[in-house]
This record gives sequence, structure tokens and C-alpha cells, in this order.
Amino acid sequence: MPGCAFPLSRWHTEPVHESILVIACGALAHEINELKQLYGWEHLHLKSIDAWLHNRPELIPDRLRKKIRKYKKEYSQIFVAYADCGTGGGIDRVLEGEGIERLPGAHCYQFFAGTQRFSALSDAEPGTFYLTDFLARHFERFVIKPLRLDKQPELRDKYFGNYRRLVFLSQTRNDALLAAARDAAVRLDLDFEHVHCGYGELESSLNAVVTRAADGKEDSHLLA
Repeated sequence: MPGCAFPLSRWHTEPVHESILVIACGALAHEINELKQLYGWEHLHLKSIDAWLHNRPELIPDRLRKKIRKYKKEYSQIFVAYADCGTGGGIDRVLEGEGIERLPGAHCYQFFAGTQRFSALSDAEPGTFYLTDFLARHFERFVIKPLRLDKQPELRDKYFGNYRRLVFLSQTRNDALLAAARDAAVRLDLDFEHVHCGYGELESSLNAVVTRAADGKEDSHLLA
């Protein structure tokens, strides 16, 4: 399957002096820092929330609200690097009250792959388990141990009996992570497929935030 690409006509790499705060799931911290370095977004500051909360998604909205209110006086521009992430609209209710935007989609698989690509993957095989770079790197910690498959491997059929395929949506071309994803598919007894997506809508969304901030800065200078 061909890789994913999200070309934009304009990538903003010029300095912007007003800082932007991104509050992100810890599972995205590495990727956001890579994008910061790639584009020189030194004015983009990152605060993370523990990725483990994906095992308790009902706790994410309140943790996010507290983080926003802690930093809202310091930053006039805040962006949230979460999708809905299993909160059943809880994140959106927090952000609506705070007037803050988030990443598109229901989960990281969707915004990494892109909505159209993810829909095609899901339609082709509804019984698909997805991995990202983060989950391939931390498969033991975030999948095996929480499900107690390390102690009771027979639970595999209970959790994954209706799955047929594991799709690795990679952000980087990393042979070690690709091998780890293949091993995960073997361990779960699933067919394996690799789709290289890069940073997908995480990249394009952050670029839009930076570009909008720069345009607003330029407009304010024109009005001065």
C-alpha cells in the first residue's frame, strides 16, 4: 500500500516571537519535538500529559482542563495535541469551554494516516489492530502488560480473537521499530501490514497553528 503524504503549499519556518503552547499526549511528545527541530519552531513550547492515561481515558478531560488553566495566563495561544482518544466527546467539551482547538479525528491512528486513508484501511479489514511508532516502541508496556498477556498468554484469544490484521502506521523509517511491529503481529497471531505515513495531520495541523500565529503577528504590525 502506498505511503501517506500531506503536502502543503506553505510550510512556515520563519521565526515567530510570541510563544505557542502545545499540550499533548505523551505518546506524541517525541514526534512533536522532531517537528520542532525540523522546522525550527523554537517558539512552540510543549507540555505533555502521561500517555498511560489512554488506559483510563475518562481521566484525560479533567487532567487536560487543569493543564490548560495552569498555563492559560502565560500563553495567549494554546493548541491541544489530542484527538478524542476514547473520551466520548469529553475532550471537546473541555476545549469548547476554554476556546481551544485540538487535532482532528477520533484517535492518533486517524490523524497520522489521514481520515481518508484510515477509512480505507478500516473498510478493507474492520478487524485491524493498529500500531504507531510509539506503540511499537512501547508495545510491552502499553499492550502486553496492561492486558496481562505476559502472565496469561491464553487471554490473547479473549482480547484479539476478532482481529485479523495488525497495521503498523509508521512515522519514521526505522528498521528496529519495523522489526518490533512485525514481532508484535507474530505475538498476537495477526497478519502484518506496514503503511508509512510520516507525521500526517499532526504535522499539517501544527504547521497551520504556527502559520496562523505568524499571519496574526504580521497583521498586527500592519495595523499598528
